[in-house]
Amino acid sequence: MGGFVLAIDQGTTSSRAIVFDGDMRIVGIGQKEFPQHFPKSGWVEHDPEDIWQSVLSSIHDAFGRARVEPHQIAAIGITNQRETVVVWDRETGRPLQNAIVWQDRRTASYCDKLKRQDLEKLFVRKTGLLLDPYFSGTKLSWLLSNVKGARARAAKGELCFGTIDTYLIWRLTGGRAHVTDATNASRTLMFNIATNEWDSELLEILRVPAAMLPEVKDCAADFGVTDPAVFGAAVPILGVAGDQQAATIGQACFAPGMMKSTYGTGCFALLNTGSDMVRSKSRLLTTIAYRIDGKTTYALEGSIFIAGAAVQWLRDGLKIIGDARETGTLAELADPGQQVYLVPAFTGLGAPWWDPEARGAVFGMTRNTGPAEFARAALEAVCYQTRDLLDAMHKDWRNGGDETVLRVDGGMVASDWTMQRLADLLDSPVDRPAITETTALGAAFLAGSRAGIWPGMEEFSKAWARDRRFEPAMDEKTRTTKLKGWRNAVRRTLSDF
Repeated sequence: MGGFVLAIDQGTTSSRAIVFDGDMRIVGIGQKEFPQHFPKSGWVEHDPEDIWQSVLSSIHDAFGRARVEPHQIAAIGITNQRETVVVWDRETGRPLQNAIVWQDRRTASYCDKLKRQDLEKLFVRKTGLLLDPYFSGTKLSWLLSNVKGARARAAKGELCFGTIDTYLIWRLTGGRAHVTDATNASRTLMFNIATNEWDSELLEILRVPAAMLPEVKDCAADFGVTDPAVFGAAVPILGVAGDQQAATIGQACFAPGMMKSTYGTGCFALLNTGSDMVRSKSRLLTTIAYRIDGKTTYALEGSIFIAGAAVQWLRDGLKIIGDARETGTLAELADPGQQVYLVPAFTGLGAPWWDPEARGAVFGMTRNTGPAEFARAALEAVCYQTRDLLDAMHKDWRNGGDETVLRVDGGMVASDWTMQRLADLLDSPVDRPAITETTALGAAFLAGSRAGIWPGMEEFSKAWARDRRFEPAMDEKTRTTKLKGWRNAVRRTLSDF
């Protein structure tokens, strides 16, 4: 074995493979998109075979660009789109149907039914999650109810359930390993995050046979060894974490009170709460940040549905920009005398509002409002929503104090204007890392440290490098006025206004 680490980053629209060397530097990247399927309104599916082939293609491309051979890879780390559900035949490995994607809303009525039975408090207490179609459990229950004979076959142990990490490990190991990690398990609505076990009471409610569930391991553990027939070498899989938790690890947010936020299509913010399993009163999620050496670290998580997607709307919907990179420059030209607010509730509002019926709105327009003001409003909306999450997190958990340095990643962080406005509206520093591939880096760290070729958590934290820190520069009066206007705009957008 050599000193290289392969990170597989399996996302919602594409799969990526990144090869890191022994000094944690990227030496090769491969990426492959795959088709999205929308069989009905609100339904989103992936063909598991498409995912598998995209992963293989990405790996081979990354090896080629890194100029490494498979036998030089010391370990593999996997990070993945969370909550997406696959069920397959234990003997043949053939999926029963397409994967049901985390974005899929087909189980909304089932979630409402469980809520009417007054079961949400039970799920929140045991899993830290709300009853929402977003999570895996109701998707799995739907599949077992709608594929003929599936539930009976599952009870006999003939079927396997997995999130994408589990499915990939199964394929990579030639069907010899049916495993997952604690972070992915914690997103299923079936895993008790206090006891770190599949919960029999929740399984009974969802009518899911325990025989089909994978073994749950630490994030850094022995997940199996690749079948040499897959890409030419037997390589140990030593690290697994869901994408947002992997980004938290890649940002070295190992101390309680540290926070990361990823800005892609949407935004996901995680606040490390250490050993405190904080019960949110602000409708945030309580989740497992990571489990290493048998020790569980928890986090509060807030989800923003629309972040970079608002910029895409400016480009593709309104056609007022030709490229996303134009927004920062355009926002600088906006009239400071206009207070234009975009509430991007195109698919409802996420945390801390959780209003699926809310819809997008623009407030404060005048005859002078133009593309520059729209660009500023779209970028500021991301910052305002992050402030809402930070305030909710501080309300739920006072142990970390009110001083939070936010570490950011994702496509939007390339905009200096957006990051400065984020620091201004948070009234807190914002750190942009030197390595922005934090999700893959987190998976690679888990595998590389387990293999003994990368440093442990303390040394990894010291090696984390900052590209730039953005310090708040906005005066308090301006910040207070802008935040008051935002909250008024949100209030007017909520479905029960």
